[in-house]
Amino acid sequence: MNREEQFHRRVFRRIFLKETAAYGLYWILIAVLVVAAGFARSEASREPEAGEPIVGGQPQEVEDVFVPQPADFIVEPFVEGLEIPWDIVFLSGNRALVTERPGRVRLIENGRLRDDPYAVVDTAAIGEGGLMGLAVHPDYPGQPYIYIMYTYQVGMDLFNKVVRLRDTGVAAEQDKIIVERIPGHRVHDGGRIGFGPDRMLYVCTGDVGRAGIAQDIKNLGGKILRLTPEGAVPPDNPFRDSPVYSYGHRNPQGLAWHPDTGDLFSSEHGPSGEFGLFGNDSINVIYRGRNYGWPLVLGAAGMRPYVDPVVFWPKATPPAGMTFSRGDLYVTSLRGEALIRISFRHSDGAYEAESIQRLFATDWYRGEYGRLRHVTTGPDGSLYVLTSNRDGRGTPREGDDKILRLRYRP
Repeated sequence: MNREEQFHRRVFRRIFLKETAAYGLYWILIAVLVVAAGFARSEASREPEAGEPIVGGQPQEVEDVFVPQPADFIVEPFVEGLEIPWDIVFLSGNRALVTERPGRVRLIENGRLRDDPYAVVDTAAIGEGGLMGLAVHPDYPGQPYIYIMYTYQVGMDLFNKVVRLRDTGVAAEQDKIIVERIPGHRVHDGGRIGFGPDRMLYVCTGDVGRAGIAQDIKNLGGKILRLTPEGAVPPDNPFRDSPVYSYGHRNPQGLAWHPDTGDLFSSEHGPSGEFGLFGNDSINVIYRGRNYGWPLVLGAAGMRPYVDPVVFWPKATPPAGMTFSRGDLYVTSLRGEALIRISFRHSDGAYEAESIQRLFATDWYRGEYGRLRHVTTGPDGSLYVLTSNRDGRGTPREGDDKILRLRYRP
């Protein structure tokens, strides 16, 4: 039996994890994955044991370059004294909202953080869960709605949901539940939400430590969901009467749409101990109805029907929120303590990374500002970066947590 035939047999024997009533415990059950011959690529970077994901290589040909002091930015504090900020949106009239994971939506007005919360959410801020994603209706302020995603508890069980708030001008009040009973846990909750150029709401959900659910179309965990602003399933979604837009995700953390093509990009955390694997983080281009492989495939394995990432880091990077600015993709890194700038070449419908720079970092886990949770582009064209040094995994610095403003030099 040659190497390719052996590879196919390993794929045929793939198994995935079935969740149990006790979160975090994995019981290995045999399941058959039928894969058509000829779809495998023999360049897989390691020989997996039965039950492990197949780990492919890196699609990018460029190395990460550390840029401790990028010359094209002026960095200045925008807001300080936050408690684990997670997301930020800009409103009209020099106003912005930021979520804090313990359950507060804070108002920033004319560069000043208001003392009183703009909204308070009864959230289960346990582990990685709590108040997370934030989005604003595409017709705001005509449609004065704010959307949030947070973890909540029912008995002993944790779930996530997306809720719509009405902005009254002095506070944000709950208006409507958009989607609920998304699987929740202490880890892998996803949490990023955002409106695309199609005016639909996209929602990142994690596998909550139960890897097998990512391949289950009927389960909302380990997916990117797509809904109307009212919470209905769009008629052009890929699966009938389902909010699922893509699946096979472990823990997607960021959403950003390419300014020229409109293609959706997402960042995703790879394993942190499952199957004895660590790292293997990625940037993906998200296509309607496609399977991104977890927990069967990681990296660029070249195996259909799975979609290869456009960037893949075997070494732990934990990418988080991201945005496009001046044609480049900016991605925050948590443990990596960097703002990652990626330049892509787009040709014949495919993306190729031309350069990857780790800004404000001297090494893989040594950055000037510590853990970075999210980055967005403000109305003034500057980048706004949220730190996450008070989340229990970082080392708080003076003024943390904070929002940094990165102004482009003229």
